[in-house]
Amino acid sequence: MELRNKKWTEEEFLKVRKQVLASWKTGSDPELDLDKAIAYLKKVPDSKNFAKKMANAKKQGVRTLVQPRAGVPALDKHIELLQYLEASGADFLPSTIDSYTRQNRYQEAEKGIEESVKEGRAMLNGFPAVNHGVHGCRMVLESINVPLQARHGTPDSRLLAEVVHAGGWTSNEGGGISYNVPYAKAVSIEDSLKYWQYCDRLVGYYEEHGVTINREPFGPLTGTLVPPSISNTIGIIEALLAAEQGVKNITVGYGMGGNIIQDVAAIRTLQAQTDEYLKKYGYKDVIVTTVFHQWMGGFPYDEAEALGLIAMSSTFCALSGATKMITKTPHESVGIPTKEANGIGIKASKIVTKLLENQKFPDCKELTDEMNQIRKEVDSLMDAILKAGNGDLAIGTVKAFEQGLIDVPFAPSRYNAGKILPARDKDGYIRVLEFGNLAWSEEIKEFHRCKIAERAASEGRPVSFQLTVDDIYAVSTGHLVGSPSYND
Repeated sequence: MELRNKKWTEEEFLKVRKQVLASWKTGSDPELDLDKAIAYLKKVPDSKNFAKKMANAKKQGVRTLVQPRAGVPALDKHIELLQYLEASGADFLPSTIDSYTRQNRYQEAEKGIEESVKEGRAMLNGFPAVNHGVHGCRMVLESINVPLQARHGTPDSRLLAEVVHAGGWTSNEGGGISYNVPYAKAVSIEDSLKYWQYCDRLVGYYEEHGVTINREPFGPLTGTLVPPSISNTIGIIEALLAAEQGVKNITVGYGMGGNIIQDVAAIRTLQAQTDEYLKKYGYKDVIVTTVFHQWMGGFPYDEAEALGLIAMSSTFCALSGATKMITKTPHESVGIPTKEANGIGIKASKIVTKLLENQKFPDCKELTDEMNQIRKEVDSLMDAILKAGNGDLAIGTVKAFEQGLIDVPFAPSRYNAGKILPARDKDGYIRVLEFGNLAWSEEIKEFHRCKIAERAASEGRPVSFQLTVDDIYAVSTGHLVGSPSYND
């Protein structure tokens, strides 16, 4: 099927669906019959419907809700883990999917489940939902009392989406850019956009039959010094592509940068511009919410310091007014956290969001200026992308990546130019040091050059790649803006 930003017909969708369900034995499950899946989903109570709970949280606007990451391979252990995290205060629960499933290697995932049972410990780094099938996913949902979301990093999430939604999970994270460029090396953007059009059309089909399901593009991307306008633009693109396929409930995301004014500005402009672009292109009945990801870079090894960073992240998030927050744990620098460490991260985050109920960061000149700057940069990128596709967003996205008009720093994908270099200014805002072919006006570029030059001058050193290197490692050593003196 030729890529274009046009809603798939039901005939086109059902034709591809036969191929998707035939790709692994779980696809033959009778419960994947769409009528049966719809009937099951309609019985899921509102309290466990992700889309409805997010919409209600936005409407109330009182407190940012909290969700961890978590997933283990054995069904009983996964249920035990999620029940523990719910008891720790999680408002939403995840099922982080294993790496084999993310690469559609279901046979290896099957062996991983068997080895996990045999060894009595996790031999996969997540929950293999496709292998556990619809029945297993329903067992997980029915064992908890809050909404459940699939979180993964899968360029081709089509069969996974079929299984988890039929299993009653009412949210699937990802998108054709955000679950490709930061995660895969050799999957073309054209292919992954098609795969995620399928996932969105599946949600659109459910919407047409009275079931509302949430979709959540992955905001942080590579999670390291990503300029807000780049991640926001990609969130807006994925929201527009999803809306075209019939998605009505979208959560756009952002990963903490570290400067509170920039982080608040990023969330507020992400909400506002996503709404604006959706309405501009005729999608007027889409509910947009936001998710703030706690610090995604290097964490301090010391647990007390890690909790301090979690509390700082939670404060930034709560003051930004984000609808939801994805939490971290004090074991981030060590490895996969225990359920106890994950629970501690939830509790530490939730007390902050409770204490900051109804409090928001006040308007000020610095915040307004940064919001205007992000808006300007996003509009510049969106204009170039749409122009590259002669008005078709899907085609324009492919061509924009080919030409480096949009570029994600530190991404493994060979379909991403990888020519931009970010660095912080003297106040800790994330700016761009090297632009590559990024589609910004000369005025925008000069703004960034001046900010980087001010920082270099204040430290008495030249503008160079070393600024970027120092910033990557800074937070793990207890600083926001990197400096050689911190390593002395």
